[in-house]
Amino acid sequence: MRVLDRIRSNSTGRLALKIGVGILGTLVTAVGIVLIPLPGPGWAIVILGLAILAVEFHWARALLAFTKRHVQSWTHWIAAQSLPIRALVGLVGMIFISAVVWLSVLLTFHLNLFTWTLDFLGWR
Repeated sequence: MRVLDRIRSNSTGRLALKIGVGILGTLVTAVGIVLIPLPGPGWAIVILGLAILAVEFHWARALLAFTKRHVQSWTHWIAAQSLPIRALVGLVGMIFISAVVWLSVLLTFHLNLFTWTLDFLGWR
């Protein structure tokens, strides 16, 4: 943190740091938001963007702490559940992600993966 303290030591550096962190954090967060419906690390990228913004902005630190609390409470809750409940939650999550991928491919490429798979396997 010494580097950031040195940058913050004058008003020009403080303003430049705030603008740079704001732009970078916003870009990373925006990319994460775009990637949320796709399989992959969309939420992790959003949280990374919030962590970048939290370097300079109090509201981002508070939102990051809120997110961390809720992710931890969800993790503890799911870990305390029985195996059938965890399996059911996993199955519902997998169905949801599959539906999002199917819809994304359908809207983006105008390709129905369900009928394409049936045709590919020769079942239709």
